[in-house]
Amino acid sequence: MHDHTTTNPPLSGISLSRRGFLAGATASLALPLTASALGQSLADAPAWEQHSDTKIRIGIVGGGFGQSFHWHEHPNCTVEAVSDLRPDRLTQLQGKYKCDKTYESLEKLILDPAIDAVAVFTEAPNHARHVIDCMEHGKHVISAVPACCTLEDAARMKEVKERTGLKYMMAETSSYRWETITARRLVQDGLLGELVYTEGEYYHPMDKAGRDALWYYKDQRTWRYAYPPMLYPTHSSAFLVGVTGERLVKVSCIGWGDTENDAALRDNAYNNPFNNAMAMFLTDQGHPFRCNVAWDIKAHGERAQWFGTRGAMYMPGSGGQPFVLQLPDRTLTGLPDYWHMVPEAMRYDTGHGSSHPFITNEFVMALVEGREPFVDLYEALAFTVPGIVAHESCFKDGEQLPIPGFDPPGRART
Repeated sequence: MHDHTTTNPPLSGISLSRRGFLAGATASLALPLTASALGQSLADAPAWEQHSDTKIRIGIVGGGFGQSFHWHEHPNCTVEAVSDLRPDRLTQLQGKYKCDKTYESLEKLILDPAIDAVAVFTEAPNHARHVIDCMEHGKHVISAVPACCTLEDAARMKEVKERTGLKYMMAETSSYRWETITARRLVQDGLLGELVYTEGEYYHPMDKAGRDALWYYKDQRTWRYAYPPMLYPTHSSAFLVGVTGERLVKVSCIGWGDTENDAALRDNAYNNPFNNAMAMFLTDQGHPFRCNVAWDIKAHGERAQWFGTRGAMYMPGSGGQPFVLQLPDRTLTGLPDYWHMVPEAMRYDTGHGSSHPFITNEFVMALVEGREPFVDLYEALAFTVPGIVAHESCFKDGEQLPIPGFDPPGRART
């Protein structure tokens, strides 16, 4: 693998021109962004172009979520090997990525000197251990969420990243949903004013059939069995931290679970009695942030609402809520088209609000360009660690608790 500097800017650094946003729109009508001047302002974000022949050789571990990315379609990436403990998923990985080289485990795959980077899509409680193993063997890593499940693992991940200098990225889909990309650009250009309050939600209810499919494999419990909701916070926390770069410094969280009627909440590996958790965070900038994660509630999906002193933006939701962007003199609906920002072969949706091609491209280009990815280790921990503390708050009747930081000294806000 060779580092190569390119003129293509990272997604997170794209600015939005206020003149480009406001010009040409009528104040009296609600307009789709694609037909408004915001759509025209995408000229600020140049189309993806290939500037290097470098190929990142990636190994993919985990054939569930790991099948939904675009590594084989990126001009600067090739799938070198795949691995899964389950033979059926290993076969599916081979078919998806057209890869003949297989390994029986992550531990065997990371010994391959031909592999530059590893995509870790294993069980959530194993992410930290697997990421550290990969880095200790000289591999860059992208992993599924969450980054870790304990404060101790967060500290270990920080230590190994800083000692090795290798790149880490968390594949947090909410960071690359098109609504979040839009919110990030609006905040960067000041079009929402000061973002004083944000709400983030992740709801994943399961009927019995759906729960059994996720909670059991061959009649054995999987890691998802009664998994604590606030140990999976990043689909919600990314809506704020991934937009403003603020850090969550305090939290009060209330957990709920039907322990009387749900036996899983009385007997699980996590000693977890909660199906749902609702938290109120405070940021280092003094802004409140409401963050919900729930497995047993009549709602579905990931959603956010951003409230600023000049404007507000609302994501669509399972209750029929529409997308709306409110500015002082107009209301806009719809989203701009961001497909031109990824390679042409990857311009189709494979899940989570069209985020997967953007995650793929960001990790590959960070390695090609020799820079840190947008959701690097420090951002990943800023998304993840607050949920660990929020889960602790649930056991203390919502007591407000401080959240430790894992940023290096002097690290600037994103």
